[in-house]
Amino acid sequence: MLTAISGINWGDEGKGRMVDLLSSDYDIVVRYQGGNNAGHTVINERGKFILNLLPSGILREEVINVMGNGMVIDIKHLVEEMGRLKDAGIKISPANLKISDKAAICMPYHIMRDCLEEARLSDKKFGSTRRGIAPSYGDKYMKKSIRLGELFDEKLLKERLTDIVEWENLMVAGVYGAEPVTVNAMAEHLKKYGDMIKPFVCDVSLYLDEQAKQGKKILFEAQLGALRDIDFGIYPFTSSSNSIAAYAPIGAGIPNHKLDLSIGIMKAYSTCVGEGPFTAEYFGEKAEKLRQAGGEYGAATGRPRRVGPFDVVASKYGIRMQGADEIALTKLDVLSDMDEIEVCVAYEKDGKQTTDFPFPQGLDAYKPVMKTFKGWKKDISGCRKKEELPKEALEYIDFIAKATEANIKYVSVGAEREAYIVF
Repeated sequence: MLTAISGINWGDEGKGRMVDLLSSDYDIVVRYQGGNNAGHTVINERGKFILNLLPSGILREEVINVMGNGMVIDIKHLVEEMGRLKDAGIKISPANLKISDKAAICMPYHIMRDCLEEARLSDKKFGSTRRGIAPSYGDKYMKKSIRLGELFDEKLLKERLTDIVEWENLMVAGVYGAEPVTVNAMAEHLKKYGDMIKPFVCDVSLYLDEQAKQGKKILFEAQLGALRDIDFGIYPFTSSSNSIAAYAPIGAGIPNHKLDLSIGIMKAYSTCVGEGPFTAEYFGEKAEKLRQAGGEYGAATGRPRRVGPFDVVASKYGIRMQGADEIALTKLDVLSDMDEIEVCVAYEKDGKQTTDFPFPQGLDAYKPVMKTFKGWKKDISGCRKKEELPKEALEYIDFIAKATEANIKYVSVGAEREAYIVF
């Protein structure tokens, strides 16, 4: 059984919480793309955890966790993240964490270039987290990456690093006028943190292929959402990797296997971290009220998330891009205090309405078309059965399901692991 959990919208939908919940039914959890530029927040009986790189299954002792070849890994950040979890009593060893030898390393010069480019762009910036992700993926496709498997051959690593640093400095110093990086400093970085990571590095592709053939249940975990996908998102305000479910077997290392199930995650309202078009965005007091109610601040950066009503147009598109067989609707409880709840049901441009998601570069010309629903004005955080929800909440869920053509199976009514309802 191969299942992917991915985001329907702009990211921050609550994927980590759902992976943590559903991982009890799986043997292996795999992160298949992205870096430490986003985070998954998980709250369980052990406390609150923010994971940037590690798969959310790391919080369950019986689950094997894998970091796939589709990721770009900042080894310093990974060592520090592992340390924080170990300090909190989470067991991490090569027995329950395996890292692909084919994953690219996000280097200090990638972070430097990311920051330099955002500064150069000024008010035209893409909203990067400045953690080196775009330069890392750019170098990967330029064949300029250091991969984790290279840490085991010091002679070859030094040769490649020397050539790559020379090339990097053409940009760092030659283009941006910054202080050039040195081979020795980069070699020391790889030695210091690489030695701590090497025990976890292996041929993940071979391991997962064997496990899948044995019938083990594998859960693939994405970062961000469909609208941040490099191909299908709001380009160029996207991530630099494929966050769609179809990429999961490729980014994990087993392109010879196919998904059995795609589970999409979307909030009962809309949120967005970073720059780019966000058609149904709220502003001012209305935005701040929803942001405060939902605790909408980025897990990786702490940045206040942009917020708005549920967006039918964007969500219907995201469900199609993710090929979502089932949907988990999260944070329904956040709307409980509202007298009225708005939903963006269409986009309008030049007097014409559409429910089809437009070409990204033209999104700024569209305005949201709203429909208003009566709120339920009742605490639903204790509900555990569909029948316990207020009539207005059920009508809201039913409308979203029909409008987006979604099969809503899970509805979360609180941040805790068990605060959800199966429909």
